[in-house]
Amino acid sequence: MPRFAANLTMMFNEWEFLDRFAAAADAGFEAVEFLFPYDFPPEQIAARVERNGLTVALFNHPPGDFAKGERGVAVFPERREEFRAGLERALVYAQALGVKRTHLMAGRAPADSAAADAAFRDALREAVALFAPAGIDIVIEPLNARDNPGYFLNDFRQAEEIIASLASPSLKLQFDLYHCQIMHGDVAMRLRAAAPIIGHVQIASVPERNEPDDGELNYRYLFAELDRVGYSGFVGCEYRPRGGTLDGLGWMKTLV
Repeated sequence: MPRFAANLTMMFNEWEFLDRFAAAADAGFEAVEFLFPYDFPPEQIAARVERNGLTVALFNHPPGDFAKGERGVAVFPERREEFRAGLERALVYAQALGVKRTHLMAGRAPADSAAADAAFRDALREAVALFAPAGIDIVIEPLNARDNPGYFLNDFRQAEEIIASLASPSLKLQFDLYHCQIMHGDVAMRLRAAAPIIGHVQIASVPERNEPDDGELNYRYLFAELDRVGYSGFVGCEYRPRGGTLDGLGWMKTLV
């Protein structure tokens, strides 16, 4: 049976961020994830995690100027010092929160850019070299072009090739079923093929990105498929509730 992690960036928005930890625990979640923790000191977040008996499954490295549309700086060789500072900052938070995997966003660049590809691979090598000794994996996630136009890593095959070429057991795939369906379809077969390199899984309905009890994907089948391929990590609920967060949690009982 999947173990679910509430995404506190998208869910429980009826509460202030630090209060979402208690709300998620009270709703039955044993884990949480979020995009960025950097607006709060790591000790403050760690206290909420410990107080509520939660595990932090994942968070993202600093993305650059997110409000202005940036989604990572790893593809920009001219911003390598900023990237390295972000690595150090993410590591501080990861160690304070006991996180075992962090998502390194690539950035916006043409997918066929040789310069961006080389910079991204070099950035991943640096990230793995820093995080692996601390027992923390780096995950990369292909994002669909409808929601994230211009994002460099926009194909699962591209991500799988990068992971294979760098050949590090600490570099893995973040498999978001929502993005996979929009980009490629054939989600179950892709899950089976990618299972050995999957480091984290996320879910949402397609096309609306709401609770996983409606839309194109049969999540009852896909949750069983995750068990069949031997995935034992957390499944991040990275969706936008249709209404109140608590009102939409019935799927956790009906689909598993």
